[in-house]
Amino acid sequence: MKKVIRLKSYLLFMLVALVALSCDDEDDGAALAMADEPQSNIVETAQATDDLSSLVAALTKADENEDSDLIGTLSSDGPFTVFAPTNGAFNELLGNLDGFDKLEDFDTPEEKALLATILKYHVVAGVSVKSTDLEDDQMITTFQGEDLEVDLDDGVFIEDATDEDAEVVIPDVFASNGIVHVINKVLLPQAILDALNDDDGDEESKNLVEIVVETESLSLLEAAVLKAELAETLSGEGPFTVFAPTDDAFLALLDVLGDDYTSLDDFDTTEEIDLLRNILLYHVIPAKVLEDDLEAGEVPTAFEGNKLSVIESDDAFLIGDASDTNANITGTDILASNGVAHTIDKVLLPQAAIDFVAGLQLKTIVEIAIETDDLSLLVEALQAANAGLVETLGGEGPFTVFAPTNEAFVALLGILGDDYKNLSDFDTQEEIDLLIAILTYHVVPDIAAFADNLSNGQQIPTVFGDNLEVNKKNGTVHIVDATDNNATVVLPDVEASNGVVHVIDKVLLPQVALDFVAQLQLKNIVEIAVETDDLKLLVEALQTANAGLVETLSGVGPFTVFAPTNEAFGELLDILGDDFHSLSDFDTQEELDILVKVLTYHVIVGTAAFKDNLSDGQQIETFQGENVGINKKNGTVHIVDATDDNATVMLPDVEASNGVVHVIDKVLLPQEVLDILFPPTPNIVELAQSVDDLDLLVDALIQADAGLVGVLSGEGPFTVFAPTNEAFASLLHDLGSQYNSLADFDTPQEKELLAKILTYHVVAGQALASGDLKNHQRLHTVQGEDVTVILNHGVFIRDKTHVDAEVIGADNVASNGIVHIIDKVLLPKEVLDALH
Repeated sequence: MKKVIRLKSYLLFMLVALVALSCDDEDDGAALAMADEPQSNIVETAQATDDLSSLVAALTKADENEDSDLIGTLSSDGPFTVFAPTNGAFNELLGNLDGFDKLEDFDTPEEKALLATILKYHVVAGVSVKSTDLEDDQMITTFQGEDLEVDLDDGVFIEDATDEDAEVVIPDVFASNGIVHVINKVLLPQAILDALNDDDGDEESKNLVEIVVETESLSLLEAAVLKAELAETLSGEGPFTVFAPTDDAFLALLDVLGDDYTSLDDFDTTEEIDLLRNILLYHVIPAKVLEDDLEAGEVPTAFEGNKLSVIESDDAFLIGDASDTNANITGTDILASNGVAHTIDKVLLPQAAIDFVAGLQLKTIVEIAIETDDLSLLVEALQAANAGLVETLGGEGPFTVFAPTNEAFVALLGILGDDYKNLSDFDTQEEIDLLIAILTYHVVPDIAAFADNLSNGQQIPTVFGDNLEVNKKNGTVHIVDATDNNATVVLPDVEASNGVVHVIDKVLLPQVALDFVAQLQLKNIVEIAVETDDLKLLVEALQTANAGLVETLSGVGPFTVFAPTNEAFGELLDILGDDFHSLSDFDTQEELDILVKVLTYHVIVGTAAFKDNLSDGQQIETFQGENVGINKKNGTVHIVDATDDNATVMLPDVEASNGVVHVIDKVLLPQEVLDILFPPTPNIVELAQSVDDLDLLVDALIQADAGLVGVLSGEGPFTVFAPTNEAFASLLHDLGSQYNSLADFDTPQEKELLAKILTYHVVAGQALASGDLKNHQRLHTVQGEDVTVILNHGVFIRDKTHVDAEVIGADNVASNGIVHIIDKVLLPKEVLDALH
């Protein structure tokens, strides 16, 4: 195939040369027409030219930026004049750029924008200028905005902002939307030269962050600034004065913090990073203070509300913080573009940091609970919940925890009944979720509320979501939950490193726990159905399906079930016909699969939707996967399925332990089941895919890669003449040994040719049956040329060859048209001209 492609490229070049030579010859009408109407636009011309592959790649790379569409622009109507650098020109440019060995190295949005600027400098919009129309010293304004200059001494040269001109090595390559002149150098505008020549400036222009980065002894300060996300702030205008702790100073701080802080990487929580940020801001004075400007006194810092002390000592100055140890200034007046730095031998600590260090000595809430014998059942409950609560309450906080005693948990188990002897009986997901809800109802997030902070009548939001209420009487704190019995705080204010614990004499219960207790008395959905005479056929259907639905609907839920009556199932059997007299007639695997789809279409998983929760127009996804709709009229609920007849809810809101049942008067049917029972008419593409003798037609549609599969799957209507596999095999044989299969149509030009052949077989806008066709009727195809109908002892289709195609399989009806199978691939004149 490669030899064929090179031959085509050569012929294309010869064609362009022929057009150029014949432009002035008014007598040669055919050649002039070919010159006036080239088929390829500028982008397509570049894509078809091997020595412009780097230009195409550059356009593609620049267009990776969202605001760039150079390929789209140069594919539009134009006209444009484009100076197109060769691959060698791009290689020379890349060789002169540091850090850019290939076009892929333009990999940031800024670099792609620079590439786009260079490419726009090669484009002149609004005109199509031949080389013979260029004038010496002519100034040409480019799409980029800067000018190019023409030099016609000993050839055609283009001058850019550099000292080296580009030579036009191939002029006047005509395209449908302009003209291309191939040049031997990438043109560079002044804007690009300025960007490439921009240096980093001298040492005095470096900002404080850049100075810290370049100072070896401040590597930990650099890491801290980056971790605290202060680099942008300290690179700002300022002015700032920074007291910069050395690496030794940071190591000394880590020693003070203990084993949990071996490096700055251990500052990994939001609280710790915020603390690190505030410590660093505590080292910054929002003014430029040189060594000579220092004087004793307090100085406000960038950590709002916190000051440093400048302390005079023996003709020098120390820096005091909230601790008892001052910092020595070890280096002064390190000037930056946005201020000055002084190095110090200690990390300065504000009061917030001192408090943080003190908090490290306290035990966490979990550690306190583990060490308290009377809270052992609380610890067991946290572990049984297995929801990360132990880790959470061992974390940063702050939290306020109301901790029930062991006796309080024993009392709760007594309320729940015989099925709950101990906390390990919370072993289903629903029960574990309930335990999590109860436990998180005892936790107040984001605050350490000591007894003195609690006020009578106060509402406290919990991690669970529901509020607790504070009842304070005679100095004793009581906690009000969703029950009628309050809990009493028997031991207040047990301070922890991450909050405070108040020990209470009762397990607090949210409303969801009370609802759970009530639910224990309810029957599940299957039990309700079994005990309801009018749902016997539903139960029989669930058993017949034998797909685990009985077990599922006896499970945790919650579920919403629309339950058809016996009469509804009888009507369904009538609709299905004589083969279905009872549910036992669903006896093949295919029929059982259909029954399962029908039954699961009546089940909503994950919610117990009572009547009041259903709204008119609501769409609800079912266990089967499709939606049912809700239609509410005058207080009555109707259920909309895939048929034209809605179901009516005859008995709503039958509450179950694992959900709710609504009894309905019709079996709901999803579209999936309707499609099985009453298969839809396939579209043209689906019809072709279902016919073995049209396999190569389907392959051709895909190989053409022109969106034809999508078009022929659309609304239509279309009339399609579909060649058989043998017809395509015959075409490939006629094309020669270089086309052994449709996969050999692998270049853009060949795929375009294949698309023209295929669209010549399609008549859009009408579905013509064979009986509608008339002798010598001309049908206009999507390709643009006509085919002719010949009625002569059969139906024949005449193309631009000498052999007619015979319709050997007429009137194959599709949802979007009609297909006639023919014994020959039709060829339009446009394709015959291209092939010859």
